[in-house]
Amino acid sequence: MTNFLEVRDLSKRFGDFTALGSVSLDVTEGEFVCFLGPSGCGKTTLLRAIAGLDPQTSGTIRQKGRDVSALPPAQRDFGIVFQSYALFPNLTVEENVGYGLVSRRQNRGEIKKRVTELLALVGLPDSGSKHPAQLSGGQQQRVALARALATSPGLLLLDEPLSALDARVRIRLRHEIKALQRRLGVTTIMVTHDQEEALTMADRIVVMNHGAIEQVGSPEEIYRRPATAFVADFVGSMNFLGGTLMAADKIKVGDLVFTCPSQDLAPGLKMQLCIRPEDVRVRDLPADVQNRMPVEVGNLDFVGAFCRATLKVRSAPGVTLTADFSSNLIRDLDVRLGTQLDVALPPDRLRVFAA
Repeated sequence: MTNFLEVRDLSKRFGDFTALGSVSLDVTEGEFVCFLGPSGCGKTTLLRAIAGLDPQTSGTIRQKGRDVSALPPAQRDFGIVFQSYALFPNLTVEENVGYGLVSRRQNRGEIKKRVTELLALVGLPDSGSKHPAQLSGGQQQRVALARALATSPGLLLLDEPLSALDARVRIRLRHEIKALQRRLGVTTIMVTHDQEEALTMADRIVVMNHGAIEQVGSPEEIYRRPATAFVADFVGSMNFLGGTLMAADKIKVGDLVFTCPSQDLAPGLKMQLCIRPEDVRVRDLPADVQNRMPVEVGNLDFVGAFCRATLKVRSAPGVTLTADFSSNLIRDLDVRLGTQLDVALPPDRLRVFAA
């Protein structure tokens, strides 16, 4: 697939503060990419630099092979949706959606036809004569999306478009935006700090921290194979067990020695052994299962479809981990506070990082 957007060595400084440090990234045509990270990590700064709203200090941006690094926003091919909707309160929904087309001096008949198509596309075919104040937050965001798409941009930029909405509307709009993006095939970049949003919507996720890219990959790659301890901790829930590297594939935690993926590091280094709560194995443990250990249930939190258990590792005082137990497992094994049982940490589900 061809690259629609190429970012090379992009940096952005505000006085002595470096908001972006030599960031490089490719986005292919028709792809849905999420910039994910905590507040202040540089994701919105990167989006605004791509749009030309807050130009970079150095580096280049190419869109479909054209260098747009120094062009003003009006000369770049994109539509943008902000968190705050940014609709004109004195204009009707139709006038808001058609605003960019009027600016381009298209004739009234073409504008009317395009606006009607877009309002139907975002599920608001009968709302054209209303004003923004008469719409719910979710409906206003649909209008903002229609307005961004009105000029048929090659690139759609979404700056935390769902964060101001309540949870139920947010989930519904996630699916609607993703379905619309697939239908139109428009290259899309969305900024979010919500990991679930990124995992459910993106073709690829760009995880950012302190103005740098930590990892780029598919949602499954980011979740299953985090490249750094930051990604492992930020995306999803993760257990971290501190230990010492004994051999290439052995880490000692307390009195326990765990088999792990082989590391090209010198023995004696302090390490972090990581595993997702859902990967802790409990049922049907064979006698020769690797990384078996006795635990005691110290706490149980009911989370609907499963319970999150806090497990005290009996042979390593002070060491705990969390595990997700299904309701069936809780019932079948009669798990309750104080229950003692054996669990195993499958070697292929472990990740290892230097402490």
